Amino acid sequence: MVAPSKPVEPLTPFGHALAGALGGVFSNAVVYPLDTVKTRIQAASSSTKDEKGKGISPSSSQLSIVKLLLKIMREEGVSGFFRGFGASMLNTFSMQYAYFFFYSFVRNTYLKRLSRSSAPGSKPIISTAMELILGAIAGALAQIFTIPVSVIATRQQVGRSKQKQRYLPHGKQTDDSDSFLAVGREIIREDGVGGLWLGIKPGLVLTVNPAITYGVFERAKGLALLGTTNTKLTPWHSFAIGAFSKTLATVVTYPYIMAKVRVQARSMHDDDDGLDEAENGSAGSAPRKPKYTGALDVLAKVWQSEGFLGWYQGMGAQILKAVLSQALLFMSKDQFEHYALVILTLWRRTIQHST
Repeated sequence: MVAPSKPVEPLTPFGHALAGALGGVFSNAVVYPLDTVKTRIQAASSSTKDEKGKGISPSSSQLSIVKLLLKIMREEGVSGFFRGFGASMLNTFSMQYAYFFFYSFVRNTYLKRLSRSSAPGSKPIISTAMELILGAIAGALAQIFTIPVSVIATRQQVGRSKQKQRYLPHGKQTDDSDSFLAVGREIIREDGVGGLWLGIKPGLVLTVNPAITYGVFERAKGLALLGTTNTKLTPWHSFAIGAFSKTLATVVTYPYIMAKVRVQARSMHDDDDGLDEAENGSAGSAPRKPKYTGALDVLAKVWQSEGFLGWYQGMGAQILKAVLSQALLFMSKDQFEHYALVILTLWRRTIQHST
């Protein structure tokens, strides 16, 4: 059996970034309907009250993945599964490209520094703690540059309830477009330019998520290859280790994941109040106060109304989507490195011929 060809030259940080971005788009596109469902579950807050005035969390049946998939199909059709697909793929590509570029850059820089201080011929080893730190640095840099697209994609995925649309004043429908630019303009109109960076604080905290994922993956990969002559994992080993590392990272960071989604989708949380105003003829008379002022406010209010379990609302959908996409990414990463090398080689040849 002929062994698959390997890149004849090492990839630069740009090459690793391109490979990671292409793999990220592929893996997220495959599971995108799950992404839409998990975002809606996370954004769903308690809208009914008990006799004491406390919020009642939506039942598990209302937030069932299967039931939500069927509801979207029934009410919105197949296109409902792919609401915000373009923005989400743009966000995935830019986020993955930025993350892999910065991660490869800071990791290679640190390895070169270690090599200079190591004994000749010895292979430098990065500790787990340093892997996490390097991943967090790369994630923070990527977040700062890419979060506006994430905010728009989240608003598009959550959408606007059909019930609320019925109460919009006549002639306002054109302002309610779900297009990328229309949603961006709406965010700037409501919250100013800073609204495009809603959730940046929890986003920076959540840089620990990919840091944990890749740190655990690299450590587990090293243990799996220990004592063997192989330098790469098999696709199924990559899938299993990738699934384990992403699950661990998701469980640790999930409350902040949920809080970030609610902060970014905050204009969608006051549907009941908006309906009351519309029915009384006062809609649009004054700007509504955001339901949440930040991630900590989200966590505090969810704790008060729904308890500890409210922090983990929708975690099953998050883990299913994240594990599948991350595992697909790890499985296909080597292949996309080959594709990236081919693309970069063709690009260099094109430039050389043109000059």
